[in-house]
Amino acid sequence: MTTRRDRGERGAVRLDPRLIIGIVLIAGSTFGVWTLVSGLDDGVEVYVARDTLASGTRIQVDDLGTESVRLGASAQHYLVAGEFPEGGLVVARTIEAGEIVPDASVDATDRAGLATVVVPSRGPLPADVTSGTRVDVWTAAEMEGGGYEPPTVLVAGAEIAGVIESEGMVSSAGTSVEVLVPREKVAALLGALASGDAIDLVPARASGE
Repeated sequence: MTTRRDRGERGAVRLDPRLIIGIVLIAGSTFGVWTLVSGLDDGVEVYVARDTLASGTRIQVDDLGTESVRLGASAQHYLVAGEFPEGGLVVARTIEAGEIVPDASVDATDRAGLATVVVPSRGPLPADVTSGTRVDVWTAAEMEGGGYEPPTVLVAGAEIAGVIESEGMVSSAGTSVEVLVPREKVAALLGALASGDAIDLVPARASGE
């Protein structure tokens, strides 16, 4: 005589352990493929010009679009989305519509009215004087009887464009500095250099100090 318990046992669904193992393997394989594909997706959000941007134009973030592209290590040479100053940027050279914006093609400063003058340093530069530092250019004319006249500020708030270390020099006394100065000050600065005037670069005070 078949009991109710016997019928229940025969009607119960029994899962084959091999089926469970197969499901686990498939899930693990799917997760592994997804992880691999996600790792290979190295797209970077960069800024793209919506329209052609002429040199000298000051742009805001709304003037640009964004696009995800794979640039690899070269991503550092382009303007990455989110890295945009509040005051906007000035276009240094024409950027065509649809072009990814290179870092070198924009600048926070309008350099159209500036010129670069190389100024030899008379001594070691302060540790905080690097590219981008604002300095006052002080000059003192040499007097006929010897000595120098009282120094005066020839250019205020000039920007350091670069620091040139003389090859083979152990001391930083052989350092020269590329200074961005207004074009109307270029003649006076070149004249001071040609006359052998004493020229010193002093870190400019921030406004309010």
